[in-house]
Amino acid sequence: MSGGHAHGIGGADGPGQSDASGPADASATIRVAVAFGITAALLVAQVIGSILTGSLALLVDTVHMLTDVAGLGVALVAQRLLRRPPTGRRTWGLVRVEVLAAAAQAAALLIVALVVVIEGVRRLGEPTEVPGPLLLAFGVVGLVGNLVSLAVLAGGRGSSLNLRAAFLEVLNDAIGSVAVIAAAVAIWLWGFQQADLIASALVAALIVPRSIALLRASGRILLESVPAELDLDDVRAHLLEIEHVVSVHDLHASTLGTGLHQLTAHVVVEERCFADGHAPRVLDALQECAAEHFPLALEHATFQLEPPGHADHEPHLHA
Repeated sequence: MSGGHAHGIGGADGPGQSDASGPADASATIRVAVAFGITAALLVAQVIGSILTGSLALLVDTVHMLTDVAGLGVALVAQRLLRRPPTGRRTWGLVRVEVLAAAAQAAALLIVALVVVIEGVRRLGEPTEVPGPLLLAFGVVGLVGNLVSLAVLAGGRGSSLNLRAAFLEVLNDAIGSVAVIAAAVAIWLWGFQQADLIASALVAALIVPRSIALLRASGRILLESVPAELDLDDVRAHLLEIEHVVSVHDLHASTLGTGLHQLTAHVVVEERCFADGHAPRVLDALQECAAEHFPLALEHATFQLEPPGHADHEPHLHA
């Protein structure tokens, strides 16, 4: 006997389908679309600025912003795909799209950081004269645009990994713009041309930790690791406390997408529960325990109830 809950996220029928309060709501799509438009406009401005100033710091920020435009574009597509309902072939819908999008963004950012290092080393032997006032103007334009995008994305950054990635993309862009402004001021006031290289190195240094964090978060989900908030030993202990439960084996927990977690287990119950009709009540208790007793609400829980003798049919699990 097995059981699973009858609703998806937010109470929508079917697994993986979310209502307006879920990670794929319309407001999240609008937020990403607005941020995409602003960042794309800033990208054009910074490309012009990089050509006019020859600044490595601005070039790094521009390449970084190009990655962000691509990342936000992927995030926008992901938000739309997440709204598609489950099908017979894709019973969870497309909830993993946001995870793949976050992983792609992180990988692209690591490539950007590598390019920055190579270009910085090359410029150490061939320093470029950078006009401070012009660089300052483009840095200010970039910062203002990034702050507007951050304000747009801030309200939804906690709702999904996809929006979190988009928010962090723009946040790093804003920090990059601050570094460009600082370099421009140092060049303009004191003629310190090396400030441009220092600023570019700072932007690269900011890219790497964030990229690794995103790769780790998305990798854990793609590898179906146990969510960090869960301790399976604790889950097993709670299930064993339920009356008539003898043992729990083949216990698995994983994350499918933001806010969507699943738990499966084989639960051995007393033989008499199948004879006296008590098994359904044990199943109800298991479902309630999974949904309410842990840091994550494991509403997508499936339990296979087994009599003690069923172990003979699963030697690979009971060895």
